[in-house]
Amino acid sequence: MVTNLFSRNEARNADVHISVVIPVYGRHLQLKKLYSRLKDSISNISEKFEIILVNDQSPDNAWDIITLLAKQDERVRGINLSRNFGQHHAITAGLNYARGSWVVVMDCDLQDQPEEIVKLYNKAIQGYDIVFGQRKKRKDKWIKCFTSNLFYKFLKFVSGINHDPSIASFGIYSNKIIFNILQYNEQTRSIGMFLHHIGFSKRTSIPIVHAERGQGDSAYTFRRKLKLAIDSIVSNSNKPLLICVKIGFVISLFSGFFGTWLILRYVLCGIAVPGWTSLMVSLYFLGGLILLNMGIIGVYLSKIYDEVKKRPLFHIQDKTF
Repeated sequence: MVTNLFSRNEARNADVHISVVIPVYGRHLQLKKLYSRLKDSISNISEKFEIILVNDQSPDNAWDIITLLAKQDERVRGINLSRNFGQHHAITAGLNYARGSWVVVMDCDLQDQPEEIVKLYNKAIQGYDIVFGQRKKRKDKWIKCFTSNLFYKFLKFVSGINHDPSIASFGIYSNKIIFNILQYNEQTRSIGMFLHHIGFSKRTSIPIVHAERGQGDSAYTFRRKLKLAIDSIVSNSNKPLLICVKIGFVISLFSGFFGTWLILRYVLCGIAVPGWTSLMVSLYFLGGLILLNMGIIGVYLSKIYDEVKKRPLFHIQDKTF
């Protein structure tokens, strides 16, 4: 991507110490408060900072507020995407224009508290490239915590990625890490998964205070969460395909032994095999299994189709800079 190279060159020449990248969707009432708290917090570290607010086509007047903040403070940079591309695509758009030596990624709902950035930064300058914020006490609904834990356990099973559910995207990253993250051009995006994949041993996490959601409910409905879970698994592992192969082999092996036993019983003992019911149950079972396997293969093929089109990750409608 051309913007990757441009923004990284821009970053080397810009006099910016910390960039804060925030995707915005459905939280327009909190943006002014978010900006005020960010300014007060980061000023304790450096006055050379920027706040990049990426409007992911929020259904409210978020873009109007972003442009107003940008007019009041030139350190606020607004990006307005042409449509809703999703949280991680919006984060990618912000990272493309982040110029700081350090980059903070956080949400706009104030569950990620701006005051915690100082703690993350103080830990990072001790020699770390990646410092995650670890939510020891999550302020989410119990069902969200439960499904999140369940998903990451399943993800570990199918992909081997041991991800701590208490860690989200809130963290601070060196410019070197961001440069490497921007090399990933997959349509299915997960910044957390990319951070696991790139390696880099100088990483750690520190406990942070997780706050109550300030406005409304999570934008992630059950359907969106399910889609994100499937995308994350398919994008990071081919183990579901291998499981299908193993299941097929076991069923074939069992069928072979069972068929041999039935033939021997008929030849040696003269016992016929009754069972229209058992036959139909077996047919429905195997038919369902075949359709399931074809569906899994179809999901992988659809992801390949999305990738080979090489479409842009996002389109920018307006910028304030």
